[in-house]
Amino acid sequence: MPEGYGWDSNPRFELGSDHSANSVSSPIPSNSSNSSYGDQSNQHSSSLQLVSDTEIYQYQHNTNGRRKDTLAKVEELQVKFFRLLQRLGQSQENLLVAKVLYRMHLATLIRAKELDLKRVNHISSSARAIASEQEATGMPQLDFSCRILVLGKTGVGKSATINSIFGQAKTTTGAFQPATNCIQEVVGNVNGLNIAFIDTPGFLPSSTNNMKRNKRIMLSIKRFIRKSPPDIVLYFERLDFINAGYVDFPLLKLVTEVFGSAIWFNTIIVMTHSSSAIPEGPDGYTFNYESYVSYCTNMIQLHIQQVVFDSKVESPVLLVENHSQCPQNIMGEKILPNGQVWRSQLLLFCICTKVLGDVNSLLKFQNSVGLGPSNSARIPSMPHLLSSLLRHRPVSNVSGIDDEIEEILLSDKEEDEYDQLPSIRVLTKSQFKKLPEPLKKDYLDEMDYRETLYLKKQLKEDCRRRKEKLLLTDKKFLNSDNPDDQQAPPEPVLLPDMAVPPSFDLDCHSHRYRCLVSDDRLLVRPVLDPQGWDHDVGFDGINLETTTEIKKNVYASVVGQMNKNKQDFSIQSECVAAYVDPSGPTYSMGVDVQSSGKDFICTVHSNTKLKNIKHNIADCGVSLTSFAKKYYVGAKLEDTVFVGKRLKFVLNAGRMEGAGQMAYGGSFEANLRGEDYPVRNDNVSLTMTVLSFNKEMVLSGSLQSEFRLSRSSKASVSANLNSRKMGQICIKISSSEHLQIASVAVFSILKFLSRRKETKNVVRDVMD
Repeated sequence: MPEGYGWDSNPRFELGSDHSANSVSSPIPSNSSNSSYGDQSNQHSSSLQLVSDTEIYQYQHNTNGRRKDTLAKVEELQVKFFRLLQRLGQSQENLLVAKVLYRMHLATLIRAKELDLKRVNHISSSARAIASEQEATGMPQLDFSCRILVLGKTGVGKSATINSIFGQAKTTTGAFQPATNCIQEVVGNVNGLNIAFIDTPGFLPSSTNNMKRNKRIMLSIKRFIRKSPPDIVLYFERLDFINAGYVDFPLLKLVTEVFGSAIWFNTIIVMTHSSSAIPEGPDGYTFNYESYVSYCTNMIQLHIQQVVFDSKVESPVLLVENHSQCPQNIMGEKILPNGQVWRSQLLLFCICTKVLGDVNSLLKFQNSVGLGPSNSARIPSMPHLLSSLLRHRPVSNVSGIDDEIEEILLSDKEEDEYDQLPSIRVLTKSQFKKLPEPLKKDYLDEMDYRETLYLKKQLKEDCRRRKEKLLLTDKKFLNSDNPDDQQAPPEPVLLPDMAVPPSFDLDCHSHRYRCLVSDDRLLVRPVLDPQGWDHDVGFDGINLETTTEIKKNVYASVVGQMNKNKQDFSIQSECVAAYVDPSGPTYSMGVDVQSSGKDFICTVHSNTKLKNIKHNIADCGVSLTSFAKKYYVGAKLEDTVFVGKRLKFVLNAGRMEGAGQMAYGGSFEANLRGEDYPVRNDNVSLTMTVLSFNKEMVLSGSLQSEFRLSRSSKASVSANLNSRKMGQICIKISSSEHLQIASVAVFSILKFLSRRKETKNVVRDVMD
């Protein structure tokens, strides 16, 4: 089975040398189980052209010759394909058949030489006529075989489906216990199609002990199919067992680890028990059949996309019903509630998959690759690596305050403005209500103004206090005769309570996660799962932040987070060391580590900041990223210009290259701050970005703003738009007024009730 052979709807051909690793993709869309592909009658297309004696002689000459060229082999394969369609009663105008022929024609055009283009365009019409002629005479005998691997949990109906396809009991089945205890081949012939099913023991539901048993079964299957890989894989699930609590992700993940991610590119998802009763929805009404099938299809495909780390993989889904009481048509074929004849559809899917796989081999789109771990390692996104490189990295210091904010605070000359204000009488709530409306507004404006000045004064004093503490520590260390003498440890400080997510607990357990900080340079706190239902098990990680001064003007900071649950482990950390020259440049070097599955993404970066001019900061940096034995090198330039205390312009550009790929881009940002910054975080930021990757350029712009609507309300607006005509607008409003909060709650309740009423009306119409 060729690796890279996919079911996605877009063709994956690459113009170039014959050693391209791409292959012919299957044309079957993901929602194929819910649609009907054309007329299922035995009538042939009225536009069928008659074949001349010369064409028949040429075809027989190519077939009987010792060495057949590639185009002759493709023509022979198309003849077999058309003969099988006639035997299955499938129309050549079927949408699925048309897509297969289109892919075959496109693949042949890519590989054909210039002199053979006319012959390529004539292959399809001549193959139809030759197939019709051979079926009429019955000569030569059709030689077409297909090997199918069957996988799935025990009791889902794998063996029963095999018996239904052959129309006789080829294997034993059991309703209450596993019927297949060992790997066996079931061989038969259906309408001239030689089929060999590889029936396998069923897997058990995911658990610690069952996973070991499942892995032993998978390894034995892998050894069995190593000499002769299957053409198609059928993965079975029960339609009536899929619901919101579907948790079969560990089993899908184990299948991917043992057989490799390539197995899903050639897999058809088979849902058995498709005529079972449809479960009720959360509102008590029964689901529509098509809606329920679509829901189950999306859920399984989402799990498969997660295990292969590829959102483009969409395995087709087919519905199957093997019960003896299943309704039948006049031909004696079992039909589903949606009117579909599943047996012919399954055979058609298998034939199309086999034909496209043979086209891959004939036209050499893919070398022979058996089932096994994928050789192509996952490649990180180059635009993501570039945006991470261009990200602004502030240099942390021991004071804990950003250098830019510290400079704004210390440069403010209005230090004693708050102390020079006259005293004001603070009114009680009853006294405030007695004031007339104009005086109320003046009183609130005055209190707001005083609060701003007071907060600004507190920030300045805190910044000045930290600096004096550092200077005093250095002075005592230099004058001390015994440097080993340690000062008394500072008193522990209680951190604010963490925001515990809501749950069904009777009381709040936030006191269990309270933290005491005994050192202002080390901060350790737990990490809570915001989606957790039980606070007792919501603690699943640790966050660590520390900043220290190694030597004079040499700082180091470490920020990391570790998360661990029963299945996954993840870690993220950023370590930076910087040398800050008070009157010159700043040099920094850091290491970032982030887990990605079983691998780690490691990035080493270095930056140099030059501040030779008062209102200008130049920054240059390089980075080296390692992931899955591949390396990516990047470089950037950045320049920041300050216009007063409120306006800032940032211009940067960078380039990232590695693994045969290259991306480059840059951005321009204008940021306007409010008058009371940093006390009030009012700001407006406009950013323009350009990114070029794979010979495609994307322009984007974004606007972000945060401001106060009133004394008790804040608003933030975020909007972005790119050259691909995609964008997003997000508006958030927060308020501390009880009346506004109540109005928002009433609006949400009314909207929910109206939506529920519309849903009930739709369900009632469907049932009627």
